[in-house]
Amino acid sequence: MAEISAQMVKEIRERTGAGMVDCKKALSECEGDSEKAIEYLRKKGLASAAKKAGRIAAMGTVLSYIHGGGRIGVLLEVNCETDFVAKTEDFQCFAHEVALQIAAMNPQFVSPDDIAADLLTKERAIRSEQVRQSGKPDKMIDRIVDGQIAKWYKDVCLLEQIFVKDPEGKKDMRTVLAELVGKLGENVKIRRFVRFELGEGLEKRRDDFAAEVAAQAGPAQPAQLA
Repeated sequence: MAEISAQMVKEIRERTGAGMVDCKKALSECEGDSEKAIEYLRKKGLASAAKKAGRIAAMGTVLSYIHGGGRIGVLLEVNCETDFVAKTEDFQCFAHEVALQIAAMNPQFVSPDDIAADLLTKERAIRSEQVRQSGKPDKMIDRIVDGQIAKWYKDVCLLEQIFVKDPEGKKDMRTVLAELVGKLGENVKIRRFVRFELGEGLEKRRDDFAAEVAAQAGPAQPAQLA
């Protein structure tokens, strides 16, 4: 089996708009052949989002979500191309699920593209030094750090996180978004969000909010339209 690197997955994701999990699976199925992997994703309908990514999305919704009796609050903007799509159950349900994800997993950015270059450089420098001090050969450091950064993205970037309500625990939010774009036929973007947590920054007991939110929310349900 061909070795699949983080860089290979990143390149396929950038070219198709598909999720990292799907890109890695496609590369594995196609023995590391990038062109065949892209064709594989297109056949699955997971690359359709890339064709719509450049289209202007200025409509949509600003949604608020409160969890745990006021313990966590999320304010979220999700954009689409038309007011018609913004009012559909699929779009409204997606916006609600995204807010739920933010409440549960506390991402710091929408995607890796939103991370400032100086912050990423600093993060890589810290991790490179840690790997070097662990005794790893210099020729392995960049590769190891690439893997660590990819894992870090899954912690801090909303679109890289695994969807908390995916029963198999494999589908990331980028894939959820790509599937919605394919279904609606419009470009959809998660533009920005802010998350508030009661007593944030103060010393207190921390609960497993991800498990709690997922348990309370239950299966995904269509949002009620106004």
